[in-house]
Amino acid sequence: MTRSSLALLMLAARAAAQATAAGDTGPPNLYAAAGAGMLSPVARRAVPLVYVPNSKDGSVTVIDQLTYTVGRTFPTGAVPQHVVPSYDLKTLWVANNLGNSLTPIDPTTGRAGKSVAVDDPYNLYFTPGGRFAIVVAERRRRLDFRDAQTMRLVESVPAACRGVDHMEFTADGRFAIATCEFSGQVLKLDVGARKIVGYLVLDPAGLGSAAMPQDIRSSPDGRVFYVADMAANGVHLLDPDAFRRIGFIATGRGTHGIYPSRDGHLMYISNRGWNTVAGGRHGPGSITVLDPATQKIVATWPVPGGGSPDMGNVSADGNELWLSGRYDEEVYVFDTRTGRLAHRIKVGHEPHGLCVWPQPGRYSLGHTGNMR
Repeated sequence: MTRSSLALLMLAARAAAQATAAGDTGPPNLYAAAGAGMLSPVARRAVPLVYVPNSKDGSVTVIDQLTYTVGRTFPTGAVPQHVVPSYDLKTLWVANNLGNSLTPIDPTTGRAGKSVAVDDPYNLYFTPGGRFAIVVAERRRRLDFRDAQTMRLVESVPAACRGVDHMEFTADGRFAIATCEFSGQVLKLDVGARKIVGYLVLDPAGLGSAAMPQDIRSSPDGRVFYVADMAANGVHLLDPDAFRRIGFIATGRGTHGIYPSRDGHLMYISNRGWNTVAGGRHGPGSITVLDPATQKIVATWPVPGGGSPDMGNVSADGNELWLSGRYDEEVYVFDTRTGRLAHRIKVGHEPHGLCVWPQPGRYSLGHTGNMR
């Protein structure tokens, strides 16, 4: 038996007690097919690794999930921002923002291939059905629809806002809502028509700051979108159909990333500890655990001694939350059962959108693993 096969069997064994069947009765759950241990045949072939893009170093650090040790670091293009699973789960793409390229990684070996020229890939998503990749060209203020296999440009959709960067799809896949970090807005995209149909200013009146939206994720039932606001220190609640703001929940300083638990019952929200894009070391970083059914905070996990938890995802068995420490040159591994920070792993300069792989799910809609 190969090391990869043995490792995946160990992960599956750890997940067996928590695995949830997609056909369980109860409220609708967009994440039902991404439950603990529910790895697709394609994902099962992957070596269990964590890929950490070091934005300031132009490199990716590879961490062994089982031993929590760094295996190697390899060069990419300039300013890698996120490591993104492809829709078909066969490739992990490193989005090299200033390098104007995507570097493919073969998840069965963990090895990188030849980079593909793509203009300004800050982030990367895939349309439901997998026909198109959507390259989020932040500097260019565009959403570029590309062939998901060849990355050939099909159409560019200009965005009349500044800092477009993160995206989530509605339950029916007809629309996507994207955040605009530097103009305090979100936009609504008609996916099929490839047309932006509206903009919404996030007005955190009384919250003491202008909006600075970051990550965006849907509630399990698809009725509420959560928008992390790094300036307002919490998450806005949006009605994606009516396209209006319906609430706000304060979480912690520098709210940044949002990740559902494997059963969809909780949302893990990373608070980076800083309200600006240039933070410092050992800030008041934390993780907020939110119950989306009640909209109540059920726990807060501080980073002992301070830190800057940013982007990442949940392990295949649901027992660990892996996050980059943006301004502290480290990766955090939280035990989701206890909230304890179990590991701190040194990496390169300004680690950002790390990818835990493999992850459960039938397909990826992009980012660091928005699995459905």
